[in-house]
Parts: sequence; C-alpha cells; structure tokens
Amino acid sequence: MASRLLWASRAASYLKISVSINRAFSTVLKDLKYADTHEWVKVDGNSATVGVTDHAQNHLGDVVYVELPEVGADVKQGDSFGAVESVKATSDVMSPVSGTVVEINEQLNESPGLVNSSPYEKGWIIKVDISDAGELKNLKDSDEYSKFCEEEDAKH
Repeated sequence: MASRLLWASRAASYLKISVSINRAFSTVLKDLKYADTHEWVKVDGNSATVGVTDHAQNHLGDVVYVELPEVGADVKQGDSFGAVESVKATSDVMSPVSGTVVEINEQLNESPGLVNSSPYEKGWIIKVDISDAGELKNLKDSDEYSKFCEEEDAKH
C-alpha cells in the first residue's frame, strides 16, 4: 500500500497533479465478521474470538484499562460485556454473538495497550462458546464494515 501511494505521489508530481492523502484507512480483515458497534468476531467452529476493531481503537486513542467479564458469564448479541477505557473516553464493549465466555485475555490486565498495537491478534478480549450461530448473519463482512466506517467518518 505504501509503495503504491509513493508511486502515485511521484507520478502526480511528475504530472503536476496535486494529491491529497487524508489518512490511512483502518485495517479491516477479510475473514472476520463485524458489528455496527465496532467489535470484530473470528469464528472457528462453535468458538468465537471477540475484540474491538482497528477503527475503534483509532478513535479511542491510547487504551489504559480493559474491563473483562468473568469466565462462565453469559453474553448476548448487542449487549455490553465489558468496557475499554482510554485517555479520551470509556466505551462499552458489546458482544457480537450470544454465548458463554470460555476465556478472557488476561494479558490485557497488564498490557491494555495491546488493544491499540494488535487489535486483531494479541489484543483480543474474550472467547465465547456460541449459542446461536444464526446470529452471525446479523453481522457485516469486511467490505460492508469498511463502507460503514467510511460513511460514519464522513458524518463527523
């Protein structure tokens, strides 16, 4: 991506065209599903890993604390199961799926900034045993989510 932008800006300067590059778009991974509330879910069989998206962590700023649920807690699609506190604000984290929490990311207690530095890998928040796989159809795919974020950002 960076090399294409570099090439484009070189070509533009050669052609005397001005190029405006607003900001890098947030990373959206293809194999995940996304909620309108900016959580992602990676489904593997009946198990789902949940975290906040790159777009969300960009808007939050530096994350200083993550409130985690208890293992064994039931979560419901669209309901809050915890919170992410940043230097700017505290935001509820909504569950993109219903089920039972089977694992929490204990690393976030010591290193909440993983939500910023690695939102899709090390910064995951919970793992859930899914109770209703049919709910996944209520979530966006990567293309729908990217478009949703662009439209949302255009309003602000």
